[in-house]
Amino acid sequence: MSKPYVFITRKISEEVLTPLNQIADVQMWNSESEAVPREVLLQEGKKADALLTMLSDSVDEELLNVASNLKVVANLAVGYDNIDLETAARNDVIVCNTPDVLTETTADLAFGLMLSAARRLAEAHLFVKEGQWQSWSPYLLAGADVHHKTIGIVGMGSIGTAVARRAKGFGMEILYHNRSRHDEAEKELGAVYKSFDELLELSDFVVCLTPLTEETKNLFDEDAFKRMKASAIFINVGRGQVVDEGALIHALEQKEIAGAGLDVFYKEPIGADHPLLKFPQVVALPHIGSASVETRTTMMELCRDNIIAVLEGRAAKSVVGRK
Repeated sequence: MSKPYVFITRKISEEVLTPLNQIADVQMWNSESEAVPREVLLQEGKKADALLTMLSDSVDEELLNVASNLKVVANLAVGYDNIDLETAARNDVIVCNTPDVLTETTADLAFGLMLSAARRLAEAHLFVKEGQWQSWSPYLLAGADVHHKTIGIVGMGSIGTAVARRAKGFGMEILYHNRSRHDEAEKELGAVYKSFDELLELSDFVVCLTPLTEETKNLFDEDAFKRMKASAIFINVGRGQVVDEGALIHALEQKEIAGAGLDVFYKEPIGADHPLLKFPQVVALPHIGSASVETRTTMMELCRDNIIAVLEGRAAKSVVGRK
């Protein structure tokens, strides 16, 4: 009896795959930086019993309908808007993600990005490396304080709560906006619920951690940026399509906000000619929110374990789409 076939859409740890190799024929797109071409994904999908995918892979109706053997898709991410859940359910394909394991790591990155944008760390780093540091002066690369300022968190899930814990350590006033009240964060962290507009108007730092839905797409539009303080810094470690990038560019050009720290973009990857990169007050990162060695390895292990469980007829650990 032949082993089930598993296709992985990006190069990951061979060591992590050892248990999976024992029960399945595993093939992997052998690139750490280049996405698997669409035609290759379709070809592999036709014979795969399981797919281990990235957020950049479109697991859409076309792919799911040709993948007649497919039993499980394990997405190496918390988000799964790249997957057509309705078609997956109709085709009896289980969809899994990697929740919880990346919460603290992503919160570290979000807070670090906020510090970097506020204190102009990326600018200062280049200033030294490019040989521009010739003397010292009182306002040389002076940024904004973070401590005891007001942070507004849009999307108070597990990552938002972890960011709020860090903000509490900096003596910040914590505001948040969410689909529902977060009683635990209010009680333990002193977080205060505000409407979206109120949060924008009151916050020194607006941190976007909301998932991408029909309701949140382009949530941060021209009106949203106009409501922010001129001294405010916008941070996005959620999803790129939550932001109208044209509106953000306009807000920066018109000095409606002071700066931005971005780990995600509307369409990724961006090129060196992306208009947001022309602003020295914008810190741009290549979607590395969960990118610590420890956390990414744990995410891979969870994807692996979910695939093994489904192939062996057991319940997966983190299912977002059920039969």
